[in-house]
Amino acid sequence: QVQLVESGGGLVQAGGSLRLSCVASGSIFSINAMGWHRQAPGKQRELVAAISTIVHGITNYADSVKGRFTISGDNAKKTVYLQMNSLKPEDTAVYYCSAGKYHGGSYYWGDYWGQGTQVTVSS
Repeated sequence: QVQLVESGGGLVQAGGSLRLSCVASGSIFSINAMGWHRQAPGKQRELVAAISTIVHGITNYADSVKGRFTISGDNAKKTVYLQMNSLKPEDTAVYYCSAGKYHGGSYYWGDYWGQGTQVTVSS
């Protein structure tokens, strides 16, 4: 089992920044990727950004956040970050950290999710 604990959400004005953190513990040897997803009211959960934890430099972003969000990881601290800049009201959602597998150019997300952290961007 892998446990994930997020922090860093909050209320920010449009154009502002927030940094989310996710600390992993447990059987982290069973995963090689981590990601951030978000779910806005009435919408499906979507992948925002993902990173390989074993191959340096492999990251992927949703088109809607490219150039504004940056995912990074610190293996020593077992932590993944999501730096969010130039935030827009449409970024408002609950953000979830996830842990999974990266293989053959694709990510696979299973049962490992954090509890979620609310991000609200006011206009």
